[in-house]
Parts: sequence; structure tokens; C-alpha cells
Amino acid sequence: MYVPAVSELLDKRLVIVTGKGGVGKSTVALALGLAAAAEGRRTIVCEVSSQEHTSHVFHRARVGFHEVEMADNLWAMFRSRIFSYLTAATPGLRELVTIGKMWEVAQPDRKVKKGRKYDLVIVDAPATGAGVGFLQTPRTFANIARVGPIKAQAEALEAFIVNHRKTGAAIVALPEEMPVNETVALERQLTEEVDVAVDRVYMNALYPERFSKPDVERLESACGKTNGPLRAAYRAALSESRRAAAQREQLARLAELVRAPVRTLPFVFVPQLGVEEIRELAKGMH
Repeated sequence: MYVPAVSELLDKRLVIVTGKGGVGKSTVALALGLAAAAEGRRTIVCEVSSQEHTSHVFHRARVGFHEVEMADNLWAMFRSRIFSYLTAATPGLRELVTIGKMWEVAQPDRKVKKGRKYDLVIVDAPATGAGVGFLQTPRTFANIARVGPIKAQAEALEAFIVNHRKTGAAIVALPEEMPVNETVALERQLTEEVDVAVDRVYMNALYPERFSKPDVERLESACGKTNGPLRAAYRAALSESRRAAAQREQLARLAELVRAPVRTLPFVFVPQLGVEEIRELAKGMH
């Protein structure tokens, strides 16, 4: 079976990153941005969630609703709290305006005065159900508004989102039963209900397989014959081995149940991910 490379995902104008809350969605969005920037693509990561992940990682002041350069070929933009207040009066308007801004930033010939031109826009979208609703907003407004500029704009946004040549999506999962189940359901919703192309599924935070089956057998034997700190070390090694094995089972199940190619990202054993750790993840996305 032909499996497209990540560079083909990054060849699109707009990439939407979503997934269950807590799976590392913002980290993967930034890693994709760094991967694209490393290939020479002028890339902007647009955060739609409630926290500025990118500015925090780069130890920068909050960027707000501005296009701020973070690294070579990489910019960031965040939906500000003030903007949320201004659009809160009309249900769905905040989402429509946000998608409209993403669409505008992704245009090769921007109408905004001195607007920077980007090769790729990566959207750190809301999690799962909220993400589906977010992407359905243009269609909803297009159906409600019979005529006028809102209907025309909503239809233009809808056409861009469902254009599989220009827009793609990546879903982030964890190697656990519930996140895998939710990822399978999310892929179906995005492809069948929204008509968005899901081009990639990333299995995040995968433990390494440190021990072979004979190694595990030797560890089990040694664990039963020792006490004290050494026994605790054997038990810790066995616990990690079992967890890695269970994760591989979930990885296999995910690969069987989804249609998009599955890529894996390793668990990074540091208290908090910084720029360099995320750069390493970006290198492994190919």
C-alpha cells in the first residue's frame, strides 16, 4: 500500500491538527511547524485553544492576535482573549471569524496591507468534538444565511476546508484504549461529516522497546531471587516493558482501524518539553 510522506502533508496550504485533549496536540502542531520551517517553508502556527503554547515554549511574551516570528521561517499567532469577548455575543461567530483569519493568512496573495506570505498555515485546533464543530461552522453559517456577504464568505471558507489539495488534517492520539477509540471516531467524523482530508495520524508518547522476550524472562527470574533496591530496579524495568508492550497493542489496533497512515512519536523523558526536544520530534516526522 502506498504511504505518503509527511512532506506531502506539508505541501498543502492549511493543516489542521486535532485530537483528544491531553494527547500532545499543541506539541505535534509545533513540531510540524518546525519540520516545515526546516525544509524552507515559511510557516505560521495558529493557536485556537485557550493557552499560548508556542510563545511559552520559546520563552516569548504572549503574541496575541499578531504574527510574531519565533524562529527561522516560523511564525505564531494566537486568538486573543479580547477577540473572544468581542465575538461572544453571536454563537458561532468567533469560530467563523477565526476560520476566516486562518483562510486569509493561507492565501498566496493576501489582501491585508503588508501581510506576510506563508507557504503553510498550521492550525492547533480545538480538541475532538469541539474541533469538529469548529470546522463545521462555515457550513452552518452558509446554510443559515440565505444571501449576503456572510453567506458568500462562509461558502468560500467551506470550499477551502473541504479542498483536499489545499487543506489536510492530522489527528494526534496516545497509545491507550480510550484515545485510540476516540481517534477512530474522530477520523470518521472529519472525513464523513465534515469532508476534511485526514492525511496523518500521530501516535504520540510511545515508550521504547528496551527488552526482548528473553530479556524479560531473565528479569522476571532475577526479580524473584533478589530483594532490596536491586529487586525494585528489576520491577521497574518489568513495569516499563509491560507498558511498552501494551502500547504496541494499541498502536497495532489503531493502524488497523484508521484509514490514514499512522506515524509514531517517542515519549520524551524530560519534565517539560523545550524547543530542542520538539525539534528532535520534528526530525522524526519523516
